Parts: sequence; C-alpha cells; structure tokens
Amino acid sequence: MGFINTVAGMATSISYALFMAMGMPINVANATTRFGVLAQFSVTSAVFRKEGYLDLLLATKVGIPVAIGAFLGAEFAAILPTTIIEWTTGCLIPLIALLLFVDKKKLNDRFKSIPNPNMTPWKYLVFFLFGIYGGFTHIGVGLLIMFGSFFLLGIDLLHANAIKQFAVVIYTPIALVIFTLHGHVNWPVALIYAAGNISGGYIASKVAIRWGERFIKVSVLVVVLAMSFWLIYKQF
Repeated sequence: MGFINTVAGMATSISYALFMAMGMPINVANATTRFGVLAQFSVTSAVFRKEGYLDLLLATKVGIPVAIGAFLGAEFAAILPTTIIEWTTGCLIPLIALLLFVDKKKLNDRFKSIPNPNMTPWKYLVFFLFGIYGGFTHIGVGLLIMFGSFFLLGIDLLHANAIKQFAVVIYTPIALVIFTLHGHVNWPVALIYAAGNISGGYIASKVAIRWGERFIKVSVLVVVLAMSFWLIYKQF
C-alpha cells in the first residue's frame, strides 16, 4: 500500500476495503490505517528531505492548519455513528479519486508560476479544511494537500508532494491519539500494516516509477468506486 500511495495515491481505500472485509467496522478500519500512514510518510519525508525536495519551514506552515483541522475531523469520525461515516465516505471519495488522473507533467508545464510561499489567512483556511477531511478519513487527503500546495504556493508538484508527506506526518499523530483514546485502533493489524507501508513507500520514493502507473491508478479507481457503491448500498 505504501508503494501505491507514493506512486499514485488513495491506496488507503484498498486498506479500508480489506480491513472491512476482515470484519472491522469502518471507524476501526479508519483508525487502524493511521499508524501505518504515519510510519510510511515519516520515512518518505526523510527521503525527500535528504534529496533536497522538502522545505521544512514551508511544510510546517502547511502542516499546522492541517493538524488543527485534523483534530476536529478525527473527533467527528470517532463519535459519529458508522452509518454517517459510511455515507460521507461513500459520497466523497469518488470525487477526490478524479485527481488521480490529472496529468502532473502537463499541469506543471501549463501552470508554471512564480513561487508564492507566503501563507495568507485564506490559505491557512483552505489547509485547515483539508485537515478536517484528513482527520475524518485519510483517503485522498494527500492529493488535496499536494494539489493545494501546487496551486496556492506556486511550487512544482514534486516539491508539493514532499510538503504533502511532511504535513501528513504532522497531523497524523493527533488523529491517531484521538482514535486510540476512543479504542478504535486494532494494534496488531496496525503494526503489520505499518511494516508493509514503510518498505513500499521507501522503494517508491527512491525510484522514478513510470511503467504501470496508469494501471495502478485505474485499479485504485475501481476499488474506490466499488467501495463507494457498497458503502452507500448497504445503508438501504
């Protein structure tokens, strides 16, 4: 999952589907993924930093409002009935999945601009809203932070991806603590999931993956749509 998340994104949707197939309710599946996400993004952030793509100061400025929003989002996810979480997740993730198919190279070429890393109040607000979503569910939040950094800060997508990695590292411990306090984390599964995420994320962050990327994106989209349909259908 860490490999897919680094190459394409939204691999967490596959994790949710697998965990729920194992019998976990969606709130436990949501919480259990967070430790693996934290482990993976900590490693990939270090790789991006070592290779000179991660601006720690800017990433921290982005990560702080995301973390504040994540506190609220995680609280909502921890206390709301599972039916509401399923409805919301089922409706939102297909929309965010469309970002998988944005041609990053063409986007970089078309929207080249002067970097504007200054964080204004409305930029803080946008990342705060992304944080609420990320606290509620991790599926697709990385894409929102990455494209938000690209358009709002005027940086290329490679550096925006590095900011995404570090912002997730900042906000995930907050969500993880909240879910742990509510008893929603299945720790044995979380530890196994983390080991796989670390290895996959490290490999994908070190290698420029091009072959098979479209297949991965299509596969993830199929899972997202199937999961969305199932989450909504089971409410009837």
